[in-house]
Amino acid sequence: MDRQELADFLRSRRERITPADVGLPAGTRRRTPGLRREEAAQLAFISTEYYTRLEQGRAPRPSHEVLSGLARALRLSDVERDHLHHLAGAPPGPRPGPSREVRHSILDLLHRLPHAAAIVMSAAYEVIAWNDLAAALMEDFSAVPRRERNLVRRVFLGPHRDGVRLYGVSDADTFARHSARRLRAVAARYPDAPEVTELVEELLAGSAEFARLWASHDVSDEPTLCKTFQHPVVGPVTVNCDVLDIADRDQHVVIYTATPGSPSEEALRLLAVLGTQRMDVTG
Repeated sequence: MDRQELADFLRSRRERITPADVGLPAGTRRRTPGLRREEAAQLAFISTEYYTRLEQGRAPRPSHEVLSGLARALRLSDVERDHLHHLAGAPPGPRPGPSREVRHSILDLLHRLPHAAAIVMSAAYEVIAWNDLAAALMEDFSAVPRRERNLVRRVFLGPHRDGVRLYGVSDADTFARHSARRLRAVAARYPDAPEVTELVEELLAGSAEFARLWASHDVSDEPTLCKTFQHPVVGPVTVNCDVLDIADRDQHVVIYTATPGSPSEEALRLLAVLGTQRMDVTG
């Protein structure tokens, strides 16, 4: 345990968080940048005295429970969480679950791609960020419950649009096969994550197809380079599919682009204008 490095790290993380970040009033007599020690201690569910001793380099080695509370209270990223554990002389165990925190630079990237539909998926296949064109091409993810934003659940269990799987994509069966394989690898990386365990159990109980694929124990897959969406308003939209890995978050940016000058490019341009309004509904 490196007490001084741990103390300095905790102090630096505490001072970067504003009271507003955690729903606390700023007040008018605040002398320290960021949170006060007693506020950080309260958020971590430990005593102010013990937290103070940690920042002074005088405390005994914190338990895994205390470290988890500190990571949550100080809003540490996955990399920072691991660093905290190493400083405390307690190597981190498996991460609690797939990260759903998307970096601001990635969110900016999505919105700097006005002619491409782009989403960010967690390791467990949940759509956790998207741009306007992706919402128009696939669906308005902000208008559906979180569980329905999970694409592996959707391809195996629905809901299906007009009886067609997964937004009518041409490779729905291939996506189902590949997602089952990748989900097995994800379950191995996050053995203690309830959301992953519950997702697998739900799919095994609700889909004979998934159960068969799961029983194969395959974990490899091949990339899909092109697919066609059957859109209810603009018709078929054929797009190139590129996937960028965000290794430190175990996330993927999926970018759909149409070939320049193609009818699909015109369809995407029309969708960019229409947005998510239902042009197929008449009064």
